[in-house]
Amino acid sequence: MRSPMFSILMVALNPGDKLVETMESVMKQTYKEYEVIVKDGGSRDGSLEALRAYLAGLSRAAGIPLPEVRILEQPDTGIYDGMNQATREARGEYLYFLNCGDYFASEIALEQAAAEIGKAAGQGADGGQSMASRIFYGDIYDALRGQVVASNPHMDAFACYRNVPCHQACIYHHSLFKERGYRPEYRVRADYEHFLWCYFRQDARPRYIPVTLASYEGGGFSETPENRKRSAREHREITAQYMSRGQLRKYRLLLLVTLAPLRTRMAESPAWSGLYNRCKKLLYRR
Repeated sequence: MRSPMFSILMVALNPGDKLVETMESVMKQTYKEYEVIVKDGGSRDGSLEALRAYLAGLSRAAGIPLPEVRILEQPDTGIYDGMNQATREARGEYLYFLNCGDYFASEIALEQAAAEIGKAAGQGADGGQSMASRIFYGDIYDALRGQVVASNPHMDAFACYRNVPCHQACIYHHSLFKERGYRPEYRVRADYEHFLWCYFRQDARPRYIPVTLASYEGGGFSETPENRKRSAREHREITAQYMSRGQLRKYRLLLLVTLAPLRTRMAESPAWSGLYNRCKKLLYRR
């Protein structure tokens, strides 16, 4: 069987109606070279039964074969362990994680991403440059605040320290999960740690693509007050593994003089986030 371009990985545990709603956004994609793996950790809310009914009805209505959907039911120790289990089942060349409650930003999002990735591969072949990019990342739509959140188009060590694109903005080459996946001991920032491992240890060279990939629900597990504290602690532990003390001192000073705490509050404020994100887009374009 020929491998699809993308494996779309969804991790679920009692997600309610969100599982079918997220799957609907996947099935509406105009680009069809993908498979879907739903990794369920033991739902008891009827969501899997609703998903199977939805897929059966969609198949009958379409009258044509749909992209493959596989449901993997087995226990896990948390979301990152579940994501690791899903990656081990994936057959696609590229992996994309979409949480229940998050959706593709448009019906052509995957088509646009495939075109940008193909364009990058063509540049590598025709321009004599090595095709070293194994992470492609775009923008996301923050549904909670009603704003498109622009990603930094130039990823360097300081950008890695300050902030990396969330996993809903990232498309990973499958090879980046062959050697190792997420480290579940990081309960909030395992995806951040893995991104830094890809950048500093695997020379993945992340490449920005001008595509708004997902509508991000927000307000989830990592954004509770308790987990914000855990996030800060994990950030310190992770960056110490990949960056020197001199780098860390320099980057902390840069954040201080550029008023990073104030900018974070603006980004999270419904009243100020629109202006903040417009200014950020202009700066990134410069």
